[in-house]
Amino acid sequence: MSARHTLLTQLAQQLSARRWRLATAESCTGGGIGAAVTALAGSSAWFEGGVISYSNHLKQQLLGVPAALLEQVGAVSQPVVEAMAYGVLERLGVEVAVAVSGIAGPDGGSAEKPVGTVWLAWAGPWGVQSEVFCFRGDRQQVREQAIDQALQQLLQLVQQDLRL
Repeated sequence: MSARHTLLTQLAQQLSARRWRLATAESCTGGGIGAAVTALAGSSAWFEGGVISYSNHLKQQLLGVPAALLEQVGAVSQPVVEAMAYGVLERLGVEVAVAVSGIAGPDGGSAEKPVGTVWLAWAGPWGVQSEVFCFRGDRQQVREQAIDQALQQLLQLVQQDLRL
């Protein structure tokens, strides 16, 4: 059994015990978090769905990210990824959400935001938490690391919630 499968099994147990449902808002991972989650049999009991908002237009239209925010700080930023997490949480009516926006490469990086820069945010009863990572590797490796980190931190946050 893979480490990801073990992680997802633990996440499934925690979410199911709380009767919480998960939604995702993904940009650079292109639905990879949702694909990982739905690879686990029975995920329909706790996974509502997700929004792949690759363009800024869809971040605005589907997740409610303000255009001014995108123009001011860019899609790969703490305020935008937090707005994505809140947006999918509210619009899909779930208890917990994870959002991701980053630069998987090989192009698109800058001195301020090099290739591998990925912002993740998790929203739930704890409010919203976010963190920036600088993953190394090629495009697929950056995406896979982002997926694993998103799921690992989500599990930690759910486990820390004492409302069980």
